[in-house]
Formats: sequence, C-alpha cells, structure tokens
Amino acid sequence: MPAIPFHTALIIGAGAGISASLARRLTGAGLAVALAARDAGKLAPLAAETGAVPFAADAADPAAVDALFRAVDARIGEPDVVIYNASARAQGPLAELDPEAVRRAVETTAFGGFLAVQQAARRMVPKGHGAILLTGATASVKGFTGSAAFAMGKFALRGLAQSAARELGPQGIHVAHVVIDGGVRSERRPEPLDRPDSLLSPDGIAQTYLDLLRQPRSAWSLEVELRPWVERF
Repeated sequence: MPAIPFHTALIIGAGAGISASLARRLTGAGLAVALAARDAGKLAPLAAETGAVPFAADAADPAAVDALFRAVDARIGEPDVVIYNASARAQGPLAELDPEAVRRAVETTAFGGFLAVQQAARRMVPKGHGAILLTGATASVKGFTGSAAFAMGKFALRGLAQSAARELGPQGIHVAHVVIDGGVRSERRPEPLDRPDSLLSPDGIAQTYLDLLRQPRSAWSLEVELRPWVERF
C-alpha cells in the first residue's frame, strides 16, 4: 500500500464518530493532526489518545477560521490535508422553521466549508500540493421531509466541492466529496441486532478517506458514495 504523501492534517468539526476514526488513522499513518471544534474541551480524550492537537473555533465565523488556520500553522505547520466535517441541522415543517436556526445551519454546513476551502487553498496553491476532503450525506443528493435546512447546506457543500475540484485540481490539489449515504454506527446509535451491517462503520469510512489521500493524481476521485452493503438504493 503506498504511503500517504502528506504530513499535516486539520479536521474541522471534530468529535466522536467519523472524526475520531480519522484522527486515529491519520496519526497512525504518521501525520501530525489538528482537531477543531466549537468546544475544544470535548476533544481532550481523543487528543490524549492520538497525540492530535485540539483547537477551539466556530467554523462559520470568518475571523475564527482565519485565526484557527494561523494557530495550526504555528503549532504543527501548514496543513496539507484539510477535512471539513462540520454540519448543523434545523429540523421541522417548513412553515414552522425558525429562520435564524436555518441560517445558522446553512452557515455551519456550507459557508463554513467555503471558509475552510479558501484558507486551505491559500496555503496549498503556492506549493501545488494538498488535499481537501468534504464530508457529505444522503442529504447532499436527496432532500427529505422536515430536513430542508440540512439539505440546503449539504447541496451547497457538494457544489463547492465540484467547483473547487475543477479550479484546484489542475493546480495539484485533490478535492473530494464523500457522500455518507446512511446512518453511522456509534455508542448512541448501536447496530440493530436484527439488521447486522445496516449502519456504516466510522473506521470503514475513515479508511476510505485515507484511500483517497493515497490516490495517484492520474486517477483522482471527485466523489465517493459510501453505504452499507445491505442497503437498497
């Protein structure tokens, strides 16, 4: 298996689940890893386990994201892998949704993705090297009842990925969008005993991210969809 051709990674929207599995896999592969969340305190156990460095930042605040990247630059070096895993929801019937809650959800899920991609591009373009991975969902391609705000944000994030890939790919930067098409297994969401393998494994998802980082530039993926093998679609 080829080595990952990167040295530093920043995971924005870090926490349990996918981000934790990513932190373990990336540090295990020898990368220096930074973890960013609104509440950095919750990252302490994962940071202690993996050696990753935690930072506090509001992913939807331009000044906060700028400060985050500067802090990461100073602590572990400019990240040559940036993974955007932050999102927010405002659920309910359209007629009853709080407009401010919807605004916040879209800002976190999509605008925050833009801020991260912009900061990453500023560092990666001069070097002609880097990878930006954006975490999508079923809502990236299908809007469900009661979940308009989440679909709006994820549709926008997918559009960002497509645009960024076409602009930055020829400059040596691999941009990919990963559609997590299904529920993700966790302590709070255990797999039903009568439906084994019906939830995605966070470790399996993380492995796909690392596989993306190993792809040769002659065969880069723009989008990968992940779903349980028993899922009907």
